[in-house]
Amino acid sequence: MKSGATLTIRNVPTHVVRNLKALAKRQGKSMEQEVRDLLEEHAGDRSSVLEQIETSWTKQARRPSAGEIDEWITTGRT
Repeated sequence: MKSGATLTIRNVPTHVVRNLKALAKRQGKSMEQEVRDLLEEHAGDRSSVLEQIETSWTKQARRPSAGEIDEWITTGRT
């Protein structure tokens, strides 16, 4: 495992901790490892994904408008 920063999170609701422990147990991991994996999955490559989006936008003839994006999001949720 790579060495990294230490993160302390206070005031986590009890039900969240309980759910994290249950999830970790189902995955055969410690709760600490489960939290690391969740953080990596949801935040680890965010800048890389944003860079890929920006790169693809530069290849398009025009950027989509905010209204178009809102419409896509709404359509995807129905």
